[in-house]
Amino acid sequence: MKKTIAKVLPKIIGNGLNAVSYVAPKYASAKALDIFATPRQGRFKDKHQAFLDTAKQHTLNYDNNTIQTYNWAGTKKTILLAHGWESNTFRWKKLVEALQLLDYNIVSLDGPAHGNSSGTQFNAILYSEFLNVVAKHYKANVIIGHSVGGMASVFFQHKYQNDSLQKMILLGAPSEFTNVFKNYVNMLGFNKRIENGLNQLVLERFNNLPSHFSAAKFIKEIDLEGLIIHDKGDKIIHYDEAELISSNFKNSTLITTQGFGHGLRDDSVNKAIINFIKS
Repeated sequence: MKKTIAKVLPKIIGNGLNAVSYVAPKYASAKALDIFATPRQGRFKDKHQAFLDTAKQHTLNYDNNTIQTYNWAGTKKTILLAHGWESNTFRWKKLVEALQLLDYNIVSLDGPAHGNSSGTQFNAILYSEFLNVVAKHYKANVIIGHSVGGMASVFFQHKYQNDSLQKMILLGAPSEFTNVFKNYVNMLGFNKRIENGLNQLVLERFNNLPSHFSAAKFIKEIDLEGLIIHDKGDKIIHYDEAELISSNFKNSTLITTQGFGHGLRDDSVNKAIINFIKS
C-alpha cells in the first residue's frame, strides 16, 4: 500500500500544479521549485548518535546558515566528506572507521537542510558554498563527494580553486544539472509551462540557466588528481554522466562497478578510495 502511494503521489502533485499553471503559472513554478529543493529525509535518527559522538563537533557559518561539522583527528592528510541528497554524515561511517585506522584527519559536514545543519531547502550551489567554508577552515587536502555532494564539490573547486586541495573523488556524481531537473520534471509529469517557469526561476535566483551548471564543463578548469567511481546499473544518476565527467577531467581515473547501485556501499569501493588517497 505504501509503495503504491509513493508511486502515485508525484503524479497527483504534478497534475495539481499543472492545473494551477493555467491560471497562476509563476506560483505553480515557484511551488514546483520549492518541492524540488525540500528534502524529505536526511535528518539524524537516535541510532546515529553514538557514531556522531565519536567526533569532535564544530559549527561554522555561511551567511545566515549554520554548518555542522565533524572531525576525527589524525596526523595524516585531511579528508573532507560531502554526502548526497537526503543523506547525512552517518553515511560515511564505514569509510571513516577505515580511514581512522590509517590515522587520516577526517572531516565531514551536513549539507544545507540535512543532518544538524540549518535550513529547510537544499541546492548544489548553496552546498558548494558550505564546502568552501569547511574546506578553508580545516585546510582539506582530499575531498570525497557522493551524488550531488560530488557535483557540489566540483562547483566549489571551480569557483574558489582552493590551494590546499590535491585530490578529488566523485562517487555516483551527476554531471549536468539539466538532467537532474529533467528527471524531476518527468517524474512529476509537469507541463511545459512549469518546466519553462522552473528554468526562469533558476536564472533569476542564480544568474544562469540550468544548462550553465555542468560538472563536466567546470571540471576542465580543475587541476587536481581525480578518481571517479560509478556503478553501471545506477538508476539514480546514469553511468554516462560519469563518462562525461571523466572525459573532461584531465588527470582522473574512472572505476566502474556492477551491482552496488547509486549508494556504492561496498568495502571494495572504500578500498579503492583509500588506495587512491595513499598513492
